[in-house]
Amino acid sequence: MLTLYEPKLEDLWFRQMMLADEETMSYNHAWGGTVPWPEEKWKGWYDCWIAYPEGKRFYRYLKNKDGQYIGEIAYHYDEEIQHETANVIIYSQHRRKGYGSIALDLLCSAAKSNGVSVLYDDIAIDNPAIKLFLKHGFMEEYRTEDKIYLRKEL
Repeated sequence: MLTLYEPKLEDLWFRQMMLADEETMSYNHAWGGTVPWPEEKWKGWYDCWIAYPEGKRFYRYLKNKDGQYIGEIAYHYDEEIQHETANVIIYSQHRRKGYGSIALDLLCSAAKSNGVSVLYDDIAIDNPAIKLFLKHGFMEEYRTEDKIYLRKEL
């Protein structure tokens, strides 16, 4: 069982740790792998994503039954493609336990509750998470040499 948790500014160490972890960010190899996220960037990011999301962003940590952070879910309105784009990251130590499926369902439910009718994601063409998204009702919109664009009506 997973629960959603709205992190406080001081909880962002977990996001920093995930973004710096090579195994966790292995899915992101097509876009550079790990992501440096120094503490001086936290406040601005926090204000934008959590304190004042303006109906364009949603971000939560995932906690397991023991209260451990195990990942994050998010979506945001992408101005370039004019759609809400999904984000699910499960910390590498907690993968292969079924958390990705639960996280994706929680994200879709949260988006729908917030008035989002269609959720998209673009995933590197060799990312095994494509199967997870398809299993949870996402459909292929189109693909390029580098990525596949998936869509789900909520």
